[in-house]
Amino acid sequence: MSNAGNYSNQLRAETSPYLLQHAANPVDWYPWGAQALQKARLEDKPILLSIGYSACHWCHVMAHESFEDPATAAVMNELFINIKVDREERPDLDKIYQTAHALLTRRNGGWPLTMFLTPDTQVPFFGGTYFPDRPRHGMPAFSELCRSVAGFYRDHRDELEQQNRSLIEFMHAMNSLDAQSADDTSLSAMPLDVARQQLEQQYDATYGGFGAAPKFPHPTSLERLLRHWAGTRGGDGADRRALHMTLHTLDRMALGGMYDQVGGGFCRYSVDERWMIPHFEKMLYDNGPLLSLYSEAFAASGNPLYQRVVAQTAQWAMREMQSPEGGYYSSLDADSEGEEGKFYVWTQAQLHDTLDADEYALAAARYGFDREANFEGRWNPHVCSSIDDLAERFARSPKAIEQTLRRARAKLFEARSGRVRPGRDEKILVSWNALMIKGMTQAARIFAQPVYRQSAQAALGFIQETLWRDGRLLATCKDGRAHLNAYLDDYVFLIDAILEHLQTGWHSGNLHFALQLTEVVLQHFADPAGGFYFTADDHEQLIQRPKPLSDDALPAGNAIAAKVLGRLGHLLGETRYLDAAERTVQAAWPALQQSPYGHTGLLSALEETLYPVETLILRGGDDLPRWLAATSSDYNPRRMIFAIPDKATGLPGLLAERRAPGGGRCAAYFCSGTQCQAPVDDLDSLRTLLASGLP
Repeated sequence: MSNAGNYSNQLRAETSPYLLQHAANPVDWYPWGAQALQKARLEDKPILLSIGYSACHWCHVMAHESFEDPATAAVMNELFINIKVDREERPDLDKIYQTAHALLTRRNGGWPLTMFLTPDTQVPFFGGTYFPDRPRHGMPAFSELCRSVAGFYRDHRDELEQQNRSLIEFMHAMNSLDAQSADDTSLSAMPLDVARQQLEQQYDATYGGFGAAPKFPHPTSLERLLRHWAGTRGGDGADRRALHMTLHTLDRMALGGMYDQVGGGFCRYSVDERWMIPHFEKMLYDNGPLLSLYSEAFAASGNPLYQRVVAQTAQWAMREMQSPEGGYYSSLDADSEGEEGKFYVWTQAQLHDTLDADEYALAAARYGFDREANFEGRWNPHVCSSIDDLAERFARSPKAIEQTLRRARAKLFEARSGRVRPGRDEKILVSWNALMIKGMTQAARIFAQPVYRQSAQAALGFIQETLWRDGRLLATCKDGRAHLNAYLDDYVFLIDAILEHLQTGWHSGNLHFALQLTEVVLQHFADPAGGFYFTADDHEQLIQRPKPLSDDALPAGNAIAAKVLGRLGHLLGETRYLDAAERTVQAAWPALQQSPYGHTGLLSALEETLYPVETLILRGGDDLPRWLAATSSDYNPRRMIFAIPDKATGLPGLLAERRAPGGGRCAAYFCSGTQCQAPVDDLDSLRTLLASGLP
């Protein structure tokens, strides 16, 4: 990002690429911290808080229009203490001030988030998102807005103090508004059924997905529908409509332009209802869960399209997003050379220069190059014609069509690789890495691809070596510098990833690490009334301590906490974990009743509370891989399978009782919740047992 003039502010020592993008602004930016907060109090200046992230297009626009402009910067510097925050490093601040924005404006927030805070309490009294440099779209010029806000703060202090008291009282009460005492709460499957109906009401039967444009992937909603179908299998009651909604949406996303047809990986969302034109930024936190979802959908359906998407997305993650040290980077920018999408779209001249006539003819019919330009006079590839349709149209075999398209795609990829690349945010976030570790691990298990597991293990090893210090996690690392106390999501997403990773290959050290993480969660994040706070009990004191229950771009931390505690509890026979999981769901019960659709992550935890997971422990020697392959072929979202070599020792809890029979033979221990069968040492008998389930 360019900057006007030669300036330097207080961001120059930061590690965040987003903050460093603003280190040469004429705005006297400070990072959030004691220095800036004390300066605001001493000078009695309100705080202008700007929250964004490096891949955010409109953050760049506002920076170029206002923050790089010396005249606007002079107004900001005169009237405010200016604080810039990377929402990916400080999700605690982002959650708090997005909530405050919604309460103050009665509108959804977003990025850039622009909030004005009182200097003594950091309570917001006015806010918005993007503001233009000149009056337009019904909004004032940002510099004039700054003058008005500063004047209002100066002239209406008494009114603001009353507003701030009311806002803080409500924000403090929010943690209890959606919760009640976990005691005497009777759980039922009602929210599961209601959410299923709500999702169908929002479903776009033509193009898939939920609601109108812009369209987001919503992996937790799609996972909920897939799990709902799985829960109804058997007999004549299978909810095939739920399966159809899931697979149709996955098909449309995979064939659309939101999926990078040339290089793999998904962009953040589609600006249109057809998934054709994306907002071109690529986020790690989207692609990890989508890897998981497409892998699970393949296990449920066998659709080869999903196998291709997983393979290409996994290759993209390893090729473009994995650091040499093992951790995964955060995101790719939407812009390159100052233009959104320039790296990804094509002119007709570029296409003809890259492909021969035959390749162009097929690629044009396949990806829409022979249709009207779909992005600012250029073409963003999306699948318009199936292989079978192309085979009929061009009088060739499907295999010949696929070979030519594969050659064309390789040429397009090579040509595109020579362009100026979008910026990459190279900070490594634990929570987002955990989502990708889980996605790569599930893909490794379902598609028998050890390279995916090796990639996931490298990231997990990086976290253990670099971000696990003195028995606590740090949230982020850039250029070898790890800092910031980790959040609930960092811990529980990582536990979830490790549980999945253990199902592709046993490593007692990884289980031990997961248990260490779990104890930190119970000791430092737990609410005695049930559930977990987003920040630890020794975290910086802020105006609110969030307790997230609803999903946003990520599943709620409480949802994953309840799920992993329940699963660990059943795996080890640890009642402390089981009790904590159930109390989390009970504390969230009012929210689940009120808005099932908004809590799809917690619905999976509710489901596993009502219908406990099945746990299959395989112990043995050389024949262990064959037993694992024979029991892991289909989609069973409520079943965990761990193949533990007979040489593994020092196993905790119930696992210590799951012994190998010796002599290289295998034995299986199968439990549903707390109900267990006698061990089975014959593979055919085990298959029969798994097919019938427990009585």
